[in-house]
Amino acid sequence: MSETAAKIIDGKVHAERVRSRVADEVARLRADYGLQPGLAVVLVGEDPASQIYVRSKGEHSLAVGMHSVTHRLPADASQHELLRLVGELNADPAIHGILVQLPLPKHLDEQAVIAAISPDKDVDGLHVVNAGRLANGVPALIPCTPLGSMILLRETVGDLTGLNAVVVGRSVLVGRPMAQLLLQADCTVTIAHSRTRDLQAVCRQADILVAAVGRPRMIRGDWIKPGAAVIDVGINRVPFDDPVKAAAGRTKVVGDVNFKEAAQVAGWITPAPGGVGLMTVAVLLQNTLTAAKRIAGLD
Repeated sequence: MSETAAKIIDGKVHAERVRSRVADEVARLRADYGLQPGLAVVLVGEDPASQIYVRSKGEHSLAVGMHSVTHRLPADASQHELLRLVGELNADPAIHGILVQLPLPKHLDEQAVIAAISPDKDVDGLHVVNAGRLANGVPALIPCTPLGSMILLRETVGDLTGLNAVVVGRSVLVGRPMAQLLLQADCTVTIAHSRTRDLQAVCRQADILVAAVGRPRMIRGDWIKPGAAVIDVGINRVPFDDPVKAAAGRTKVVGDVNFKEAAQVAGWITPAPGGVGLMTVAVLLQNTLTAAKRIAGLD
């Protein structure tokens, strides 16, 4: 790997490639089989960030030629109402992917809702059946952010065989599935976390470092092996460095990696924003396409 300043991994470019491939395949399925992949997104409550995410998912699914529906429930919707809607979507032949936007209001049981989604339509990849399939190395619907991160690695670094990979974070949404994907790519994988002894030394061994810990700019430049590929999954809101903007309560998004320091050491690095986050919706579309093909017996 190069020891020069890092090459920036542009998430926008890679996401556009994924969406283009999905759009071409959706058009082929519609022409050859009369099959239009369908995505249903469920939003409970009025959380502003969730509303933005849901609108973006709907717009992107329509743009690639998919059938797209959004179901909005009030913030005080009951567990029974939400589970009934999920059951209806499970039974709907026009819907191949179901995504319940998280987080849910506190009175709702997220795990029960995820468990109620058909594993074959679980395009978030959070159902325990899909987690088990991934762990066993058999076809599964994989969480979007780890899968998007792997696409970035394969399209930039190339062959990952034999590389040392360190994943900082052990969540079921990112850290654990990311480790499974790297293992399947024949990497030697370490999962690190808040209890890891001498975390800096562990990170410095990594040819591939994935930061998914949820702490702004925690990974410093001297934690990184020269020439390593750094995938920053973090999305953290912090006050602006400008005191005037900070005093006005304005915030900006930063990753889990100190980008300025890391970019001087790494071989490749994703910015935040502009990196992994842009891949997440693109991979959601890819997962919906995959689900539609498998349900139809075409994959």
